[in-house]
Amino acid sequence: MAAANKLGFLVRAMSTQAVKPPIQVFGLEGRYATALYSAASKSQQLDQVEKDLNNFQDSLKKDKKLRELVISPIINKRVMAKALKETADKAGMTPTSGNLLSLLADNGRLNLLDGIANAFRMIMAAHRGEVVCEVITAKPLDGSQTKQLESSLKAFLKSNETLKVTSRVDPNIIGGMIVSIGDKYVDMSIASKVKMYTDIISSAA
Repeated sequence: MAAANKLGFLVRAMSTQAVKPPIQVFGLEGRYATALYSAASKSQQLDQVEKDLNNFQDSLKKDKKLRELVISPIINKRVMAKALKETADKAGMTPTSGNLLSLLADNGRLNLLDGIANAFRMIMAAHRGEVVCEVITAKPLDGSQTKQLESSLKAFLKSNETLKVTSRVDPNIIGGMIVSIGDKYVDMSIASKVKMYTDIISSAA
């Protein structure tokens, strides 16, 4: 019965009266994130739910015991669901966030949490008119290179959109840069100058 009640919030959110997100996200994680967006919209708690997910992800990274609890294959699903619901309540999470954690535990799908949180962040970024761009380089860009790149990336934006750039270093790409922005993806893996990269991005916009 408890599981049915928790499932209800997702079922209702995905009904014909669901609030559609500003962008479509795919996969099972995307379905959960879409339903979560609808439920949070109806309860007017979008920002708080996003904060809840971010905080819980941070807790998983920092708290080894909590992380081991979540990934443990031997703990009963109902016990896990109850424990996570209590954790959510103590942390002051919204009922929507707590229900999601409990539902994932009930269904044995806590391994999807990171993907769901990332998909929900993408939806929320679009909700705020932000265009998320991920930049991957073999080594960190300096301030001048970053400004030059951001200036070129703005060519992809509409007048009512703002750019939100996230960057990470991946030595495995050896050199160059990989940029994904919206539905566009540019792989420039062996190039020597950021000026060359930004010119290519500008011409592709």
